[in-house]
Amino acid sequence: MKNTIFLLLTGLMLISCGTPTEIKAETNKKKVFLFAGQSNMDGRGNGAELSKNDLERLALISDRILFYYNHQPVTPLQLTTPGKFVQKKFCLTKSFGPELFFGIELAEKYPDDEFIFIKRSVGGTSLYGCWNPDWSIEKASLVNEQDKAQLYSDFIEYTKSILETFTPNEYEIEGMLWVQGEADSNIKKGGEKPAETYGENLQNLVNAVRVDLKMPEMPFILFQVGSGKVVEGMKQVADNDDKVFMIPQSNDKESQNFYEQNPPPIFHYTTMSMKRIGIEFFKLYEKIPD
Repeated sequence: MKNTIFLLLTGLMLISCGTPTEIKAETNKKKVFLFAGQSNMDGRGNGAELSKNDLERLALISDRILFYYNHQPVTPLQLTTPGKFVQKKFCLTKSFGPELFFGIELAEKYPDDEFIFIKRSVGGTSLYGCWNPDWSIEKASLVNEQDKAQLYSDFIEYTKSILETFTPNEYEIEGMLWVQGEADSNIKKGGEKPAETYGENLQNLVNAVRVDLKMPEMPFILFQVGSGKVVEGMKQVADNDDKVFMIPQSNDKESQNFYEQNPPPIFHYTTMSMKRIGIEFFKLYEKIPD
């Protein structure tokens, strides 16, 4: 009789509390981070310039971060192999973007967690054209992107296709990181309209991602790039949306917000600057209230 009562109580406890596997799935969800933008999100940091310590840190955490990058086969977090044009222009064979040191800092801070990084980045693409959730041939043509991919819809479909390989209780979306704005700042390419409407288009992008991924409170972190009306638009969105955060940048070499770039005609952030950008993304993410 005692054995029967014990078994009944045990069964009731399992039903009410869930099995150990179910409990683990609920408390140990993989944390998903989305990365999107143009070339400075893609990253021109030179892997060969990283220190031995940097590479050792990466090796210790890489297997806890699944890295999905531009429709390529999934890998642990790692350096990437750019196309031949980038290799030649920047004299490198392995490169990285903000995700690398964001991931290192993140995984070191949370040693018991696992992560999913999904990154879609294409150099020279604008928010007004390729990345516009309200894409149209007229808008794309204005910035000469009518023959390029519709990156917003591609990014959303790519993200959903990856997350569908997991059950809903295996992951949770933590936020999105954005580095883009240089193309819209280039008035020689598309005139003044892409820059003048950047703030409106950026807020539209944020809203669309939240709706399409069913994450109405998803944090959105951006790095200040570009100039003029584009930067004004970024600041406006960050000021008016309490879930949008911006890493500031300064052209003053004495400022703590100065990020060194390669000299013209190469431009783009140096290896050490790209490392810093990833770290600053992590620092800002850490400050976001729960």
